[in-house]
Amino acid sequence: METTRQNKISRLIQKDLGEIFRFESINLFKGAMITVTKVLVSPDLSIAKVYLSLFATNDKDELLIKIKRQAKSIRYDLGKKIRNQIRVIPELHFFIDDSLDYIDNIDKLLEEDE
Repeated sequence: METTRQNKISRLIQKDLGEIFRFESINLFKGAMITVTKVLVSPDLSIAKVYLSLFATNDKDELLIKIKRQAKSIRYDLGKKIRNQIRVIPELHFFIDDSLDYIDNIDKLLEEDE
């Protein structure tokens, strides 16, 4: 169960990371569309698990590796945005959110049965 503070920090990180990815995806990630779908923050606010939906790319795993390589600079940019609202900027761990792929798969299976 997440506390109110964790929820507020999660929403703040999600919003600001979304802006960072929107501006940086053109330069760093060859125009791939990156959406931050969910952020989970540890109880001590030191680690943030960031779930991403990746669009307009052929190889999602390769793009995730590029994002993980840029994690320090992304964390730095995040720190510049939220430094007045949080004392310690959490370490960012990135994961692919495959819930949309799962939903599409279920829809295809349901259409086949009809």
